[in-house]
Amino acid sequence: MSLHRTVLSRLALILFITSTMLAAQPEPRLAEHQQAEPERVSADSARTTPGGATFTVPSGWSIAGGMHLAILQPPESDTHVVIVDAQAENAKAAVESAWAAYKPDFKRPLKLITPRPPHEGWEERQVFDYETSPNERAVVEALALRAGTAWTVLILDGTEPTVEKRSAPINLVFGSIRPKGYQREIFAGRQPHPLDASRIAQIKEFVQNSMQPLGVPGVSLALMDHGKIVYEGGLGVRELGKPEKVDQNTLFMAASNTKGMTTLLLAELVDEKKLGWDQPVVEVYPAFKLGDADTTKRVLVKNLICACTGLPRQDLEWLFEYKNATPDSELKLLGTMQPTSKFGEVFQYSNLMATAAGYIGAHLVYPDRDLGTAYDSAMQEKIFNPLGMNSTTFDYAKALAGNHASPHGDDVDGKTRVASMDINYSILPARPAGGVWTSAADLIRYVQLESTQGKLPNGKQLVSPENLLARRAPQVPVGEDATYGMGLEVDRKYGIPIVSHGGSMSGFKSNWYLLPDFGIGAVILTNSDTGGLLEGPLERRLLEILFDGKPEAVADIASRAAAHKAQIAKDRERLVVPAAADAVAVLAKRYSSKELGDLRVSTENGSTTFDAGEWKSQVASRKNDDGTTSFITIDPGTDGFEFVVGEREGKRVLIIRDGQHEYTFHEIV
Repeated sequence: MSLHRTVLSRLALILFITSTMLAAQPEPRLAEHQQAEPERVSADSARTTPGGATFTVPSGWSIAGGMHLAILQPPESDTHVVIVDAQAENAKAAVESAWAAYKPDFKRPLKLITPRPPHEGWEERQVFDYETSPNERAVVEALALRAGTAWTVLILDGTEPTVEKRSAPINLVFGSIRPKGYQREIFAGRQPHPLDASRIAQIKEFVQNSMQPLGVPGVSLALMDHGKIVYEGGLGVRELGKPEKVDQNTLFMAASNTKGMTTLLLAELVDEKKLGWDQPVVEVYPAFKLGDADTTKRVLVKNLICACTGLPRQDLEWLFEYKNATPDSELKLLGTMQPTSKFGEVFQYSNLMATAAGYIGAHLVYPDRDLGTAYDSAMQEKIFNPLGMNSTTFDYAKALAGNHASPHGDDVDGKTRVASMDINYSILPARPAGGVWTSAADLIRYVQLESTQGKLPNGKQLVSPENLLARRAPQVPVGEDATYGMGLEVDRKYGIPIVSHGGSMSGFKSNWYLLPDFGIGAVILTNSDTGGLLEGPLERRLLEILFDGKPEAVADIASRAAAHKAQIAKDRERLVVPAAADAVAVLAKRYSSKELGDLRVSTENGSTTFDAGEWKSQVASRKNDDGTTSFITIDPGTDGFEFVVGEREGKRVLIIRDGQHEYTFHEIV
């Protein structure tokens, strides 16, 4: 589960894993000799640029262009991915020539250029980020790639709603671009080396060496080889400034890794014939209701955590208003949510749909209990106890009273600080989507069950192989050779399946990986927002060690750390901390949003705080290029929320947005 911000730009995130009304986006004005009629493709289609670079056009998208330029467009007309062959002396010149071919009148200020390490045949890669103002809701970025003397430039030019909705096919385009003649690295047909003491030491060394540049105070790690747990341990500290070390039993919030455990509960219920994967949810739980009646009727049990129903992320409503939330109120919130894409069309992550899956399943186990108690008991008795996950819990008080890690995040200057836990309580009423506390020692036992296809170490079959594996069946693509099932992702980019899932709550990032063909698995739990930057490289380093893969992971860590620091430093240049007095002077003292509740503004000793009731944070101010002013929360743990100052019907307002929604706080007079 990802929260209110990412630490990377959208394009950088795509690279590392392969945010008043919407401003109108003009159609691209092409050079006359490059105009061409668009072709819409009905299936993912491989294409080649005139320079020989290969890429994939996503199903349902159109492609147009000519000469050395191709313009890819999703069903929405406000977003384009542009691919340009360029002969240039350097990356900047290549990007300038690409813009000249696509939009000759492009004049947006360049914000930041960050290099990336060589990858998949590209000898040089650089990401270009451009300045945008929040009311534009614009996403404008470019990626310059060099192989030999030839450059290929990709431009992402679109709007936040469409870029979020179409993130999976955009991942497909960017992830599939490769230079002429390049053959992908494939591990199929190879036998992995054993995870012996020497190779375990290499993995630990990689994690240890990555922690300091990324600003990760503590990591808990576990490894499995051929179904046998071969390492459990910890690195670093539970909390900065305190001596207690992380070990294999230290509890972390595992966030969305709860989802796979929730679908494991459903798999057991399918075995018990209490429900069926293809059974309409309204038959199982008649009170289930979405904002769209047709979608409600079409949702099957397997669709509850498939991210394929067309419902978008709508997280701000449960992140802001959770003090009085209950499992029942969270399910009712689903009744306000409308799909923004067709059923089964595209990957759109929905935490509250996953919440419904857990509570509905638990209701079948304990129909006479309230949903929260039923879920906690069902998970304990049917998942945690049989697996020997003795420390895993949804009880925050219990977790915080023992051996646990504290959350950490970057302050406004990029220094790692202990973060507030306040916002992490927001997931408690929606805990089937991401509320579990667990340790590496416990989580690796869950991965072990995935490896043995449902068989416990004592030989008992906890869940049938058929229904355990059904959770991995492709429900919707998430990129090239990667699909999402039921709370699980399967990636086949190296010719072998890798099953995994990540988790993200404020100050906690986690992931687990399983190579099911070999019974090899790994678990990583971190106590920092920047821990998410370690997850992809750890998977890559594991594969390098197992299969003698090309050494890329170490350079990737260095690149991620540098890009993260550069992004923070660049953002800091435009922030006024504490918030500028003249900007604060125009604010009301109290605001209210019908969806997000009340917001209080207070200033003490020159520092201004926004208080949402459940959580609060100091804010910085920023003057945007369009003349508007933004206030951005900056306290670690509650940072990254951006409020834009405005006026509606003569009253002062603050506007906050997620990818596809806009919320207005009106002043209270």
